[in-house]
Order: sequence, then structure tokens, then C-alpha cells
Amino acid sequence: MVTLIVSTTADAASIGPASALLAMPGWLPGPSLQEIPSFKNGEVRLLKQDTSIISEDHLDKRWEVLTGEVVEETIFLSRHTAVSNRPSLTVHPIGVPHLRDDEIPPQGGKPGWAAPPSPRIGAWLRLLKTIANSHNLIPEFEVTLEATHHGPVINSPTMFVEIGSTEEHWKRQDAAQVVASVGLIWEGLGLGGGVKAGEWKRNDGNNKVLLGIGGGHYAPRHMDIVWHDGVWVGHLLSGYALPMEDPGKSNAQGDAKDIGGTWKHAINVAYEVTKSAFPNGEVLAHLDQKSFKSWQKKAITEFLKEQNIKIGKPNDFY
Repeated sequence: MVTLIVSTTADAASIGPASALLAMPGWLPGPSLQEIPSFKNGEVRLLKQDTSIISEDHLDKRWEVLTGEVVEETIFLSRHTAVSNRPSLTVHPIGVPHLRDDEIPPQGGKPGWAAPPSPRIGAWLRLLKTIANSHNLIPEFEVTLEATHHGPVINSPTMFVEIGSTEEHWKRQDAAQVVASVGLIWEGLGLGGGVKAGEWKRNDGNNKVLLGIGGGHYAPRHMDIVWHDGVWVGHLLSGYALPMEDPGKSNAQGDAKDIGGTWKHAINVAYEVTKSAFPNGEVLAHLDQKSFKSWQKKAITEFLKEQNIKIGKPNDFY
């Protein structure tokens, strides 16, 4: 089984880390995947495409058909954009489970779908902050989670690692090196001979996994928990990924069955694929309580109980 790293020459924040990684020892040329060149180093495979990072669907299955190698996980290198333009280093799972079948995903994926989240997300967030700090990128750069969003469609456990938030930052070589060659990917995947970071099979007995529900795009209340050593994190559904139609009685009397919208489907999909990414793990929902109106919180809590999804408090995860 192999780890697939996906980069694109169309994005400075993607090809920068990829080039820095390929400058490290041990890389050899691999087969081309429909004109996409590849490189290999131990159990790691790196693709360097020329199209948008979200445009190539099913890269894991396509690689398996080409090589016979099963893709255990996929890591995408990409740029991050933000209205604030603040320099940032981010990690996040992908999917658009809240979109209706008749909606067109604005940034890849398919309506109602989410990829299994990479079990490495929590450990890599913490490792990224440590490495960024040791290379003096903090406090200039913020290290943060992002909520689940965008594509491409893929079935293996997946995460995006991004550099933000302007062209100046996307081209920063120090940021590229922290993400790749001297930092997160090289160290996190054990390419330098060290222990890999965030391997679920080495969970040291802590089998609780956080499924974030509610809050903003940068998941601050969920992230407060994930900063603790040993915390595992799955999907993070922000408020915009939980469309809920107010039935006209926006108070504590509203029942889950009365609340329309795709929020139930989004929760179920996020829960099921998170379970699949953490075999024998116990997935607990963590609610950003203050982000909901009373009728929303009541409906979500009721629905979680109906689905036998337990709700966790912060200290349940560490």
C-alpha cells in the first residue's frame, strides 16, 4: 500500500512544496498516469499534474489500475485563499455532503459526498505548528484547521495541506520547506527514517475520534480540543455545511423531523466515512454549542440520539 501526494504546476503553493520535497534524497521517476508524471520514494508516490488541484477525480483508483498499488491515503498540496489575506498553513478533510443533487459543487467533488478523512489530520496539525514555530514562521503565519469543503472526488482517506493566503505567501520558499522538505511531509511520513506521525494503528489506546459539528470555517472550538496531544479528528462540519430550514417555530419546541434541509444527510455521511477511516474507533460528535440557535441545537441533539451518535465533551477526547 502506498501514500499518494498530489501537486500541480498550476499552483505556486502546490508546486513549491512538491519541488522542495523532490529535492530531498531517495526519489526516483515512476510511471505516468495519463500524462501526469510521478515520482516514488519508498512507499510514497508523488504526482505532478498541470491542471487544477480539484479537477482530477478518482486519482487513487486510477493509480491502482495503472500500477496495481493500493492507495492507503492521499495528501493534496494546495493554496489557501482568505478574505483576511492573513498568512496561514492549514490542513483539512474534503467533501460537500451538504449539497443537494441538483447543485453544482463550486470547487469540485459531487453533491452529498465526502472522502474519508485522513487519520493524520490532528497529529499533523500539531506537528505543523511545532515545525513552523521552529522555523520562525509563527506568529507571522497562523497554523489552523479548516472545515470540510471542496473536492476532488476520491475514496481513500484524504487531507489537504495548504499555504495561504496571497500570491506572495504561496511563493514563499520557507513556507514550502516547512510543509515539505524540512518539515511536515518529510517528517510526518517518516521519509527521513523517523517514526510516522498520526498513524491510527498506533493510537496508544485512545480510540475516541472527534466529529466536529457547527461553528465557523476555521473550527476554533473544535481546534481547542485538537491541540491536545493524542486527539484524533475526523470531519468538521461548519454551520454552512448544515443547511437547516426554520419550520417557523424557532424555539425549543422544534423537533428534528420538522426541520428541513440537507443537514441530516451531511451529518450521516460525515459520521459514516469518519468511522471508515478509523477502524474500531469510537466517533463522538463535538458540538460548537454557541454557534446554534436553540431550535437548531435541539434538533441536532435529537437527531444524533436517534442515530446512536454519542456527543462528547472536551475531556472525552484526551
